[in-house]
Amino acid sequence: MTTQDQTEAALWICLQQIHGLGGQGICKLLQHFGSPENIFEASHQALNRIVPETITGAIKQGPNIEDTALALKWLEKDNNHLITLADTHYPQSLLEIPDPPPVLYAKGDLSCLAMPAIAIVGSRNASVQGEDNAKEFAYALSEQGFCIISGMALGIDAAAHRGALKNKQGKTIAVVGTGLDIVYPAQHRELAHQIVDQGLVISEFPIGTPSRPENFPRRNRMISGLSLGCLVVEANTKSGSLMTAKLAAEQGREVFAIPGSIHSPLSKGCHELIKQGAKLVDCIQDITNELASTSHTS
Repeated sequence: MTTQDQTEAALWICLQQIHGLGGQGICKLLQHFGSPENIFEASHQALNRIVPETITGAIKQGPNIEDTALALKWLEKDNNHLITLADTHYPQSLLEIPDPPPVLYAKGDLSCLAMPAIAIVGSRNASVQGEDNAKEFAYALSEQGFCIISGMALGIDAAAHRGALKNKQGKTIAVVGTGLDIVYPAQHRELAHQIVDQGLVISEFPIGTPSRPENFPRRNRMISGLSLGCLVVEANTKSGSLMTAKLAAEQGREVFAIPGSIHSPLSKGCHELIKQGAKLVDCIQDITNELASTSHTS
């Protein structure tokens, strides 16, 4: 990174780290002032028109460059990227959701963000058949030119990534709920390296952010937001993947679900989605045909 690029990156990171501001607050400030530099240079009075006094005070203290040291050191390594709302690499699909993350940390192939994408999600405690289905659908969809997006969790997520990776030309994106210097779950360290080699790992959370329960709903809205549609392979009625499907529907994405036995708890979440209007899927043509018809009518 040049000195200018480093300074600009530091300002974005400093803005992201202001406690209580959040993504929506940053977007409001950017709409008004245009850039992080302008925000930090704005008058107290001008800032107070947009954000509360406590946040104005934090901004007027100026950017704390020391707080960005960890991220800037991470950015010096090969294949590590900072993507902001001002960047051409920022995914257009995320700009369509209500609360796009202003700053993204990414490791791997940024061209994945420009590909048509399908999210594949489901239970962490998946059955063998469920994992096989996730792998097969991911492989077949990747052969059709779709990037496969999931959350690198145990079970269906990992199987979906592995299915895409099985296709040597396949691409996959893992959206994670930690900083990119942390692999969670730890047993997916090798999988994370494979994804970086053949795709992309991405997060909106600053470097050094550990795994926290509240991070994962935010991660889920990015999984759905980056995708044209969301396929739920296997899920019980309390699965977090149902939240991803709900977010996908709210974002105007297509929702697909694979049915299963009426006696299996891991099918009940998918059956519930189908009752609510999700497309029942038993082959990839159910997905590709639906997406084709949607694109023709939109």
